[in-house]
Amino acid sequence: MSTVAVTRLIEAPVSEVWRVFTDLPRRCDWLSTVTEVQLLTTGPFGAGTVWRETRTMADGEEITEEFRVRECVVPERFVVASPGIGADYRMSYTFVPVLEGRHRGGTMVTVVQDGTPTAPAGRFLALVFGGLAARTVEGALRRDLDDLAAVA
Repeated sequence: MSTVAVTRLIEAPVSEVWRVFTDLPRRCDWLSTVTEVQLLTTGPFGAGTVWRETRTMADGEEITEEFRVRECVVPERFVVASPGIGADYRMSYTFVPVLEGRHRGGTMVTVVQDGTPTAPAGRFLALVFGGLAARTVEGALRRDLDDLAAVA
């Protein structure tokens, strides 16, 4: 298993950051690499919500992934799972209000992605490209949080 964690200060209250981040139909409007979102469930964002998201990768190729919310505590935390090619991913997002200091009223957002190889080829690739893959994932997560900061 490989784990990547990224934290970013967003100069907006938790309620606003949560609202923007969990408004799935509008993700294309603010996530710079997302080109399409398809909701597969109805109702408010929460445990059981499922969607597909198409992103443009660094090499210009598009990839579509399906995400399922496994846990959700509004507006503090949610966990999504995504089956990948050769690996399964689990991402935990936390939204913590900044209560003191010059960033008071802001939000610390942390995302932790865990990847678990599900096929022999996935295990081999994780062994050979582990560090490179982790840096690529970290860069993508940072870009997503930077995009969130820009809109929230």
